[in-house]
Amino acid sequence: MAEDLLILKGTKQEQYESLLPQISGLLEGETDLIANLANISAALKEQFGWFWVGFYLVKEDELVLGPFQGPVACTRIRKGRGVCGSSWQQATTLVVPDVELFPGHIACSSLSRSEIVVPLIHNGAVVGVLDVDSSELDQFDETDKLYLEKIVSLINW
Repeated sequence: MAEDLLILKGTKQEQYESLLPQISGLLEGETDLIANLANISAALKEQFGWFWVGFYLVKEDELVLGPFQGPVACTRIRKGRGVCGSSWQQATTLVVPDVELFPGHIACSSLSRSEIVVPLIHNGAVVGVLDVDSSELDQFDETDKLYLEKIVSLINW
């Protein structure tokens, strides 16, 4: 298991292509979910420098804050509320170019300008979400969607 990341500059796709095997190596042989989510958050934050990267996990009828990198965050989010709760409800990745235009957006920080949320699906059910916020408008696109979905598929359940 490598504990140092090789941070690559280049196109977004090249950065993801470099990061994928490194995240896979971090997760290999580790069965603790929280440790794995923490390392994924750290790796993504280190590579891309986004404002906030982290996970929310489904506990009963809410998403509850899990491992993350960035400033303090909302602790609990109801299903269908905000980008995270909507991604959970719809079981689909949501790319939001301008969070101010998203109906019901939850402003955990006024510095967040765009967001992508990827559902974590295990045994056919959403068990959490990966939430990534940027302080820049229109930060995320189909490349991020594709690779972040690949990254969450690496999680050991």
